[in-house]
Amino acid sequence: MKTKSLLAILLAGSVVMTGCNSADDAKKDDSKTKTQETTKDASSTADLQKEVDAYRDFALDQLDKFTTETEKFVAAVKDGDIDKAKEIYPTARMYYERSEPIAESFGDLDPRIDARLADLKDEGKGAEDWTGYHKIEYGLWEKNTTKGYEKVADQLLADAKELRGRVETADVTPDLMITGAVDLLNEVSTSKITGEEEIYSHTDLYDFKANVEGAEKIFTILEDKLKEKDPTLAKNLADKFKAVNDLLAKYEKDGGYVSYTKLTKDDTKALSEAVNQLGEPLSQMGVVVE
Repeated sequence: MKTKSLLAILLAGSVVMTGCNSADDAKKDDSKTKTQETTKDASSTADLQKEVDAYRDFALDQLDKFTTETEKFVAAVKDGDIDKAKEIYPTARMYYERSEPIAESFGDLDPRIDARLADLKDEGKGAEDWTGYHKIEYGLWEKNTTKGYEKVADQLLADAKELRGRVETADVTPDLMITGAVDLLNEVSTSKITGEEEIYSHTDLYDFKANVEGAEKIFTILEDKLKEKDPTLAKNLADKFKAVNDLLAKYEKDGGYVSYTKLTKDDTKALSEAVNQLGEPLSQMGVVVE
């Protein structure tokens, strides 16, 4: 009996040791995998550092111009110049829309600058919590006034300046660029194609164009690297961007765009299809980091 007990103990010990070794091996494998992933990410960023820097410079330039135009917009609002404020509104917002992949990374600032009332209602908030461009849009187009919006305008300018300052330290990566390009087109094909973004001003086509330009800028920055990896995909994307831009050009008027209400169902369907046809190959652009 003692021999069997000793044998059982030795066998049990062997099982425990094997289990420990297996657990240790699993931890080592997991650690190795994480290290490999980290190394891969670092390598991808290093390989694309020139492109990352170019995109950061682009975003900073856009947000410089956004801040400058927002200053003009706020001045018009506080001066009670409704026509001037309406003129500046869509073009100022284009700078923001082009740089949205970085702007949206600051989760507190983006809603303060760009939230629609419907977005707040979805979160259980109300008009008293509403700030930013779209609140002033409501005053300009629905109420035909700037009175009562002065403090909102001041806060908008403060938020724009804070965003510009914080972008200096934003963590820009190839993944942010690629995901951002896809997200910009998704915004067009989902919320913006319905006309719900600029529900009062109907300046949606300015947003469309800016989102497409923001995505296209990311593509052009990465285009040379993409041609090395997949020249067919690069050519396809260039063609698809041209198709969307050609469609948008049909609605240009006096240096801007016609009201979104002028588009027919067939017009919006054609835009939606062109954007969707671009979005699918754009999502494959991640090949540059493989």
